Amino acid sequence: MAAKTFTMELAGRTLRVDVGRVAAQANGAVLIQYGETTVLSTATASDKPREGIDFFPLSVEFEEKLYSVGKIPGGFNKREGKASENSILTARVIDRPMRPLFPKDFRNDVTLNNMVMSVDPECRPEVVAMLGTAMAATISDIPFDGPCAMTQVGMVDGNFIINPSQEQWDKGDLKLTVASTSEKVIMIEAGANEIPEDKMIEAIYMAHDVNQTIIAFINQMVAEVGKQKFTYTSCAIPEEMFAKMKEIVPPAEMEDAVFTDVKQDREANVKAITERLAEAFADNEEWLAVLDEAVYQYEKKTVRKMILKDHKRPDGRAIDQIRPLSAEIDLIPRVHGSAMFTRGQTQICDVVTLAPLSEAQRVDGLDEFVTEKRYMHQYNFPSYSVGETKPSRGPGRREIGHGALAERALLPVLPSVEEFPYTIRAVSETFESNGSTSMASTCASCMSLMAAGVPIKKMVAGISCGLVTGDTDDDYLVLTDIQGLEDFFGDMDFKVTGTKDGITAIQMDIKIHGLTRPIVEEAIRRTREARFFIMDTCMSKAIAEPRKEVSKYAPKIVQIQIDPAKIGDVVGQRGKTINEIIERTGVKIDITDDGAVSVCGTDPEKMDEAIKMIQIITTEFEKGQKFTGKVISIKEFGAFVEFAPGKEGMVHISKIANERIEHVEDVLTLGDTVNVVCLGKDKMGRISFSIKDAEN
Repeated sequence: MAAKTFTMELAGRTLRVDVGRVAAQANGAVLIQYGETTVLSTATASDKPREGIDFFPLSVEFEEKLYSVGKIPGGFNKREGKASENSILTARVIDRPMRPLFPKDFRNDVTLNNMVMSVDPECRPEVVAMLGTAMAATISDIPFDGPCAMTQVGMVDGNFIINPSQEQWDKGDLKLTVASTSEKVIMIEAGANEIPEDKMIEAIYMAHDVNQTIIAFINQMVAEVGKQKFTYTSCAIPEEMFAKMKEIVPPAEMEDAVFTDVKQDREANVKAITERLAEAFADNEEWLAVLDEAVYQYEKKTVRKMILKDHKRPDGRAIDQIRPLSAEIDLIPRVHGSAMFTRGQTQICDVVTLAPLSEAQRVDGLDEFVTEKRYMHQYNFPSYSVGETKPSRGPGRREIGHGALAERALLPVLPSVEEFPYTIRAVSETFESNGSTSMASTCASCMSLMAAGVPIKKMVAGISCGLVTGDTDDDYLVLTDIQGLEDFFGDMDFKVTGTKDGITAIQMDIKIHGLTRPIVEEAIRRTREARFFIMDTCMSKAIAEPRKEVSKYAPKIVQIQIDPAKIGDVVGQRGKTINEIIERTGVKIDITDDGAVSVCGTDPEKMDEAIKMIQIITTEFEKGQKFTGKVISIKEFGAFVEFAPGKEGMVHISKIANERIEHVEDVLTLGDTVNVVCLGKDKMGRISFSIKDAEN
């Protein structure tokens, strides 16, 4: 293919796409440049389906190359290592709108790779990669029902900004990503500073409109350089197999098996049905090989039909009813804060730990404006929470994504560093899972923060809505508080967190080709009502507001302000002074460039001692000031007294005692603690002290 270049104007900048210039052996590839941000996006697929699987094996990668921002990676090897958290989260955002547009019976391995090669702070590489992925897949010969497009919206001073710069994205009140097809919205991801619901809907459809201009641009590319889609081997379940299954297990029997509010009972019922079918199909190896998938599809069709046509949910709840709720705090002793939130068979225990600001997490990535995280939310999903057994291998992409969502949900209500000079870590442990643990994690974390004495500004809750659709756009049903079965078999997982004043986070992914505006609006309305219900009837009864003080087991932090010009005096040469203060008192000390000093410890007296030392060191000495110090050196003419680490003054022999003395040693010995009064500075610029006048 001859190289061809396409360009369009997008949000005041030029978007340039080169096709056929590089990576010609990929099924589809674009070198996409927006401003000076450059990303190579490729789409590749295997020739044959992977055997023995019942899912679509799609891999999405977002590779951050540090040369793109003029950095050399740290560490011994000096090369990029495992994917950063930002890379994983970006890959997940790209995956969610792309996956539903591949055929449901497609089992060939597909990899969508994005390599960030240069970064212009005015054009975020994440949005460039999103567009590059959609373009590479659409012009490739891989079966894909595109095109789709993605746009980001920020908000600064109340004004929406399309595809904001990195600084506007980091410091604005809205971080919204919307993916669309030519007709519908297919993915929403947002972090917001309590944005009202109607304002959020306005932003979503502003992005949707921009997406239409991008889709028209991609269609132009397809017309000129698009490849014909290849024919693939369908892995759909044979219709005759379904017919035979219904003879052996009539639909009414499957309904009775799956419609129960106890997950374990349902799984046991379905297992018994599977065993019966396996016995019936014992002589048909082809059907036995896909039996599990066939039972899954039969169960799915049964649940969807009952919900959509009969408005009957598996556990008997009303369409807008939330499962039973409970909440408690302080269930774990000695930790700084703990809370447990239970919704049906979903249960999260969250534990908060407080630490000095020096414990903040360093972030080494492509964003020059974010170099550390003061608030960290982490989420764990052990196998026992779903009644399974497997070894723990550390957090996967799902765990990282759920933790980031709950973190994003609570960031807008956290106190500033000046109000609460702590690093905060919240860890959500999944005790039991049956749908939307990330939203339960948000609720548990909010209560745990309040129990730990973190003065959050408002209470935050989260809930998820699901969806079952029929044959037309008007044939649908939105479900409040979906459980696992409704998530697996439904068409949407629409998670929303927020306060009573607005939305703080959204994460929406679907399994169909998009949502109409009425569905989006109803889901947002439903989640608002559910959040209020959860806060009023459950969370506020466990803990209504943050505790006034942190736990007795948490470190105490006192912050004082010093003249930034005096920071060097406190630190001392090669850290000698500050290290001596720390050694004497056992506290931790953090100093920022603007002169904010945080003293952290568990013993109030030792903390006071450290603060006094710092204040003495940074004070301009005046005649008449009194100090207590230690004799550190004796000379013939007097003694030197250290009154703070690194600070000393001289007491002339004539100022030691009221009577005349011949030798300093007659009155003082090394290590003596003495009270002194400042006499000013001598001719050599040294601080002069008097012991004999200190009592006057």
